[in-house]
Amino acid sequence: MFTFTVTEIRAIIMRGRIDAFNNGGFRNPYYGLRPGEGEKPGLWLVGDEGVYALSNGKLAEGQRALVVYAQECDPKTNPDCWHYKRQHFGGDDGIEFLDAEMLMKMITGSPTATHLTITMTDASLSVSLIRR
Repeated sequence: MFTFTVTEIRAIIMRGRIDAFNNGGFRNPYYGLRPGEGEKPGLWLVGDEGVYALSNGKLAEGQRALVVYAQECDPKTNPDCWHYKRQHFGGDDGIEFLDAEMLMKMITGSPTATHLTITMTDASLSVSLIRR
């Protein structure tokens, strides 16, 4: 399971929208291999050195996307991050797109939720909200 605060998720989505407005749209998370897929408001769940959520708006030259590491899988705070990532995300690097509209409907519908959790299996990805 990967956990992010609702505040972090809102910030990533907002940053992606601002970057898209300023720089001409949304980036394709699949390096152009699936044109049009994922080129809309949302965020990317990325597994490489740790697991993090990443804003997806197009960036100006030299600009960096907003990155927020999952609480369980930040290489700066968890010395077992590599093992955790491998167990819960898989051994290979990867990207999963999460649609902003779906996420915001969930967040709006659960006003007392404080955290968003993402659970992955070999065949599925599930998103839920919790209160801590």
